[in-house]
Amino acid sequence: MLRRPKPTDSEADLLREQEKFLASGAQSAASVVRRPDKRRGYSGGEGGEHNEKSDEERQRDVVTIEDLPDELPSLTPAPPKKSRFKAGRVTFEDEDAGETLNRHDTHVTAVLSRIIERDTRSTPISLPALTGMAFPKVMHRSETSTQVQQSSAGGKRSIFALQIAAQRIKEGKLPLHCEPKSPHTHEHREHNLQPETSMDTDDPASSAPSLLSGQGLGVPDSSGETMRIHRENQAKLQAMSKSEILQEQRRLLTQLDPTLVNFVRSRKAKSIPSSASTSEKQPQGKSSKDNFPLENLSRESDSSSAALLLQKPQEVEMEGEEEEEVQPQPPPAVREEDLLLKPQKNWVHMDKLEPEKLEWMKDMPAPRGKGTKKAMQARFDFAGTLIPPMQDLPTHLGLHHHGEEPERAGYSLQELFLLSRSQLIQQRSLAISTLANILSKARAGEYLSVLKDSVVSTLLDAGLLFLLRFALDDGVEGVMSAAVHALKALLVCAEDEECLDCTFSWFRGLASFPLLPSTQEEEEEEDEGLPENMKFTAKEREERKSDHDVARQDVVKGLLKMKLLPRLRYILEVVRPSPPVVQNVLQILTRIARHSSSSATKLLDCPRLMETVLSEFLPSSWTPPSSPLPQSVYGLPLASTMKLLRVLATSGRHACARLINSFGVKARLPCLLSVEPSELLLEPAEALRITTEAFRLWAVAAGYGQACKLYIDLYPSLANALQSFHKVLAPSDPLLPLQLQRVLALLSLLTQVTHTAGCHQELQAGMVSSQGEECPPPPPVSWGHVTGLQASLLGHLKGFVKSLDNPLQQESSLAVIPAYLTYLEAYYHQFSRQGCFKPVDTLQELELLTSEVLLPLLSHHAVQRLMKNLKSSSVVCNDQSNPPGPELTPSLPGLACPGWRDRPGPVAPSSPLPLLTGLGLLLETITGIHKGLSSKFAGLLLSEPVVGYLRICSQATPALSQTGAWLLRHEHHLLYLLLRLAHRLVPVDPEVSKHASLYHQVALVLLPWLLPGSEYLGHELLSNIVFSKDFISEGHSGGPEAVELGELKLQEENQHSSSPSLQTVGALLREACVQLPSIRGCFLTQLAYLESSVLTSRDALLGRNPWISSHLLPELTGPTVPSDWPYLPLVSLYERTGVSDAGGLAVEELPQWALQAVTHCLQWLLLLEVWREDALKVIPPVAKLARLSCVFLCSSDLFLERAVQKLTWGLFRLLTRRSKLDSLDLNVPPPGLASFQDLYTALLTQYEAVSFGDRLFGCWLLLPLQRRYSTTMRLAVFGEHVGMLRSLGVTLEQLSIPIERFTSPPEDSLPLLHLYFRSLVTGTLKPRWCPVLYVVTLSHVNSFIFSQDAAAQEVEAARQSMLRKIYYLTDEVLRKHLLLFRLPQQNSEFGFDMFEQLPPMRAKRLESIVKLQDGSEDKGD
Repeated sequence: MLRRPKPTDSEADLLREQEKFLASGAQSAASVVRRPDKRRGYSGGEGGEHNEKSDEERQRDVVTIEDLPDELPSLTPAPPKKSRFKAGRVTFEDEDAGETLNRHDTHVTAVLSRIIERDTRSTPISLPALTGMAFPKVMHRSETSTQVQQSSAGGKRSIFALQIAAQRIKEGKLPLHCEPKSPHTHEHREHNLQPETSMDTDDPASSAPSLLSGQGLGVPDSSGETMRIHRENQAKLQAMSKSEILQEQRRLLTQLDPTLVNFVRSRKAKSIPSSASTSEKQPQGKSSKDNFPLENLSRESDSSSAALLLQKPQEVEMEGEEEEEVQPQPPPAVREEDLLLKPQKNWVHMDKLEPEKLEWMKDMPAPRGKGTKKAMQARFDFAGTLIPPMQDLPTHLGLHHHGEEPERAGYSLQELFLLSRSQLIQQRSLAISTLANILSKARAGEYLSVLKDSVVSTLLDAGLLFLLRFALDDGVEGVMSAAVHALKALLVCAEDEECLDCTFSWFRGLASFPLLPSTQEEEEEEDEGLPENMKFTAKEREERKSDHDVARQDVVKGLLKMKLLPRLRYILEVVRPSPPVVQNVLQILTRIARHSSSSATKLLDCPRLMETVLSEFLPSSWTPPSSPLPQSVYGLPLASTMKLLRVLATSGRHACARLINSFGVKARLPCLLSVEPSELLLEPAEALRITTEAFRLWAVAAGYGQACKLYIDLYPSLANALQSFHKVLAPSDPLLPLQLQRVLALLSLLTQVTHTAGCHQELQAGMVSSQGEECPPPPPVSWGHVTGLQASLLGHLKGFVKSLDNPLQQESSLAVIPAYLTYLEAYYHQFSRQGCFKPVDTLQELELLTSEVLLPLLSHHAVQRLMKNLKSSSVVCNDQSNPPGPELTPSLPGLACPGWRDRPGPVAPSSPLPLLTGLGLLLETITGIHKGLSSKFAGLLLSEPVVGYLRICSQATPALSQTGAWLLRHEHHLLYLLLRLAHRLVPVDPEVSKHASLYHQVALVLLPWLLPGSEYLGHELLSNIVFSKDFISEGHSGGPEAVELGELKLQEENQHSSSPSLQTVGALLREACVQLPSIRGCFLTQLAYLESSVLTSRDALLGRNPWISSHLLPELTGPTVPSDWPYLPLVSLYERTGVSDAGGLAVEELPQWALQAVTHCLQWLLLLEVWREDALKVIPPVAKLARLSCVFLCSSDLFLERAVQKLTWGLFRLLTRRSKLDSLDLNVPPPGLASFQDLYTALLTQYEAVSFGDRLFGCWLLLPLQRRYSTTMRLAVFGEHVGMLRSLGVTLEQLSIPIERFTSPPEDSLPLLHLYFRSLVTGTLKPRWCPVLYVVTLSHVNSFIFSQDAAAQEVEAARQSMLRKIYYLTDEVLRKHLLLFRLPQQNSEFGFDMFEQLPPMRAKRLESIVKLQDGSEDKGD
């Protein structure tokens, strides 16, 4: 017998007694009972796990004390208890507490107050059956349960209902609300089971409606009324054909609520399966009435008209129509016979078959076929490939799942998002990896032709950034690596980076635009109306925005706001992932650095980020990797790291200095560049890549005048590298592309060092003369350090020109020659500014260079063949024909480079752009030193490819976008250099001068194309070419005289023209040609606001490296010069002195220069309209008219000046030529204005105030009153500004617009016709005051009153009223004009012809209306 424990027992004694107790198997004296936890909803854990405990667990003697925790309590307060019931409630912040209390009030008064009595007026009443017993017999459940069974279709029924049903069956009656069925019902039900093959309807005499029960009808006999309605429906259906039924069915489906349609279909579906199953068990020859269970009979009925019309239209075959969707037959329900394991009754909860739970065990149905009319959800496999809708893939691929469409393989984006938040690591990793593959293919443009919407935009709108940012914080390295891969696929485009690397060695190729979104941020509404000192700054407004708002506008900025950089630093520093993840992280950081200078600064300022990158992936010493693909790249130098440093250095001079000095990059460069790549203890390809990036980084630093001391230290290594050029560029080398990139990077470095050394002398002299003023220090490298390179590199160039004859070396030679030409341009440009420059020796040297290198190069058949690709490689010429690029979103701009190798373009190997640009640079410099060499290169400008290319460019209108701007910039350089060569040749070469107008046209269209960073090119074009007399050949070759002859011919055709018109344009053009220097000065003065940008651009383009602050170009907000720059003096004068917001002039007097500036502007505009009309085609005609209107609005008397009057008259005549009037659309808002109507209202006000009846101003106001333009402007003249009609004395001869444009078609605006009529009869409008509008109003009123067209009653009443008033007018002249008006005639006295007497039809109408009026008056008397 077991003894009780004693207080003196030790712990060993207690354990020994416990073992004895367990061994004996005796029952314990007490049992542990656990109280249920309300917060969990179950008593022993979650999900009822206590039921599944094993016997071993039950036998364990575990004592728990619920009052004391297992661990020490924390100092923080415990979380509040959660209620099961409260979690099920949904509350809203703006919900009224009072309404919530009322809604949840359970008091008896609240319950009783909401009772609504049911309408039982039409409910049939059944009396209890008469029996001979005093009381009804007591019914026991055992007696009724076997007689009546529950209906599966009707749901669970109460015991009382079952009793009543059993009693009615025993009495031979049917249950309530059920009519007897005929034997034909079963046959019709079988037909309805297959609507594809039968359209039979039910017999109206033997069927009952399945939807209409009669409840709610306000008639006594509701069942009879229901049957009457049902029979009417059946009769209508039988009278309709099959096509009519289908048409009505489709119409109902489009009009009815989808929930109602689903309800009707569910009612129909309840009856069909039960009837079908019963028909299988029913023997032949027996009535369905005898075999149907009564519960089913009470709920089943044949389809009514609504049920028939609401069947799915896809289930009906329609001949002659395109099949939109092939609906599969519904799979048969799972039966007990189909199961492999039969359920047994003694199984707990398994005695009842549940088909809906067994559906997923059946075979997968075949994918549904759909046509092109209906879009389908896109599904992808794990590689990101789009799966066609009809493709039936095997299930072992793992692409089928229990989603919305289980028969279709693949995952939708929504399902991948759901899977990425799974608790299973493999599912999260797989989903994010699949999203990464989808993003990679989407950025490459593979889905553009098959998907309707943008995949990238859809994913970003769905919150992809937040999903990936959360995944980066995952503790599992696999999920985190997948997130890094997806983020790299979203941000980085490898082909964009390749293209930027290829253009690095081009002229100014190391500069690039920041990849900023082009969308402008709108000012927040809360800042509106506040003074400037109280408004939020841009930084404060940015900080107030949420992460979602920032990411929606700018993806990179949103990621920075989400603390992406510290997380990436943690991954590199602590997690130390595999090599692919490290490469992805470095590429992501490079893309962030390309975003903007501020993003690059944040990257440099991130704690320990750059230190980790440099110490781990750019060490000063390393051990060689044991295999070409090492398991870890920590401790090895990576080319991606060097590229990241190069992009960071491009963002600004200060960032580059921090990298070179503070981060120790200067000490790491010699480790990589002092030896040959083969000696770097790295894989050969990686060694070439990292040395190439090292040269590029050094070139960027030398572009600021930094790190030039390294040039002196590493000069021997550079010399050895130069000597081995021909050896490393062997055609048989498998690494030839990488060797070419390394050679080009070294040449770029030497070019920048040469520019920096060329500034040494200027900076040295500047330090002496600065006298304390700020001046950059001279670089450590001087001209003497670089002068010895020229001979060696010139020898290389000669060798490469000769190797063009070798087909094996031709491609590599053409690739490196442009870089040599760019170096020689830098050398001779800087050499001409040095004190050691010797003109005579240099001229001889340049002649030898021309004869031995440049002319043979230009005439070589390989170069000529390359030049034939000029038009096909041009972005300007092929802007409209380019295929759609990859998927780009406004918040994540890119360069649209995917597929650049497969299509012609400036970066393709077949493009002549880099070669011609390098040649043009060198020619610009050497022809500036040796003027006589210009004529030797006339063949370049006169060649057919170049002339054809320039002709296409003169007519092109390329669209500016972030994707093409980086290439357009290089093509603008080429166009500018060709024009500079033409500028030197046009005065001296007669053949080249024949194309002077073409060159001038190209210069005019190029000027508004120039992008930020090219302001200096625009200044040079304006100074030397645009206003040059040599390029306006018409001015000195009889151009004005030809215009005058044309005017005389036009005047002979129009004898009546006597106003200041085109007859003076010839003289005005002659005067404009004389004033070209003054006109140039006027426009340069107007563009003086660009002076700082011009100086910055000049330093970069001319190689003044110590003055360059950043190689990151200004933000791409638009062209440097506006497209309407010829109107700039007018617009700027109006903005300074024009109409203010209060309605008057901003200033009383114009500045002294205003008249001269306006005159020069109008002279230039007249010259362009006559001789360079194509240069202004980018400006819409309505914009031209709006800009010229500033002549009248900027002053009260400027338009009255004689010179201004003549020029404006000439421009008005040119704008209103018959060939130009149709293109003048005033209904389109002019650029910069909300609408033309606002401008016209200001003109009307100004005319009333200061016009003095000026004929020019009057013509300007009459132009918008043409019939084809908006009625609003005519209403403004005849309504608010009707007083101006007294001074608008423009005659028909002075108006150059045909009067038919004002009178045809007849006016149909009734309010305007009333105003016309009122102005005539009140004497406001008279022919001597306003001849043009007098004719116009007569024409419209006359057409209106005698119109025979059918019209509304209101319009007809207005016609008769006007006609009666005209008939009784006391002014006989006006009455005669209104009644007898025929047609406008310019040569007549009043400007129109009249009938001698009214035509019979009009006279009859007048007589009928007057008699009607007289009759009504007599009747009234």
